[in-house]
Amino acid sequence: QGQLVESGGGSVESGGSLRLSCVLAEHIYDSYVLGWSRQVPGKEREGIAGLDKNGRTSYAASVEGRFTISQDSAKNTIYLQMNDLKPEDSGTYYCAADLLGDATSMVATSLSSFGLWGQGTQVTVSS
Repeated sequence: QGQLVESGGGSVESGGSLRLSCVLAEHIYDSYVLGWSRQVPGKEREGIAGLDKNGRTSYAASVEGRFTISQDSAKNTIYLQMNDLKPEDSGTYYCAADLLGDATSMVATSLSSFGLWGQGTQVTVSS
């Protein structure tokens, strides 16, 4: 059993919506800064959403206004609601956690040496 387990990927047409889920091990959910990253073909993995223990969020410019990160503490789960999806959003989406940093750093920088990734879930958006 992984410490970060994503689900919810799939195929959708342009303009559609998907919601990704990530169930985290309790000790990670309680102590780490959390977020979502993605890797699109031909590019490096990039942080797109961050969430810290104070509930502050941060988003990459490419997804702000369309994607929303949220959490359910009773389920040790974070979500990524993705609306108005575009073909360029296609890629592999990863749940991420880091012992250091904050919501902003989850988007702006690479994870620290304490960072963790899930196994990834594929999102395909057709035009």
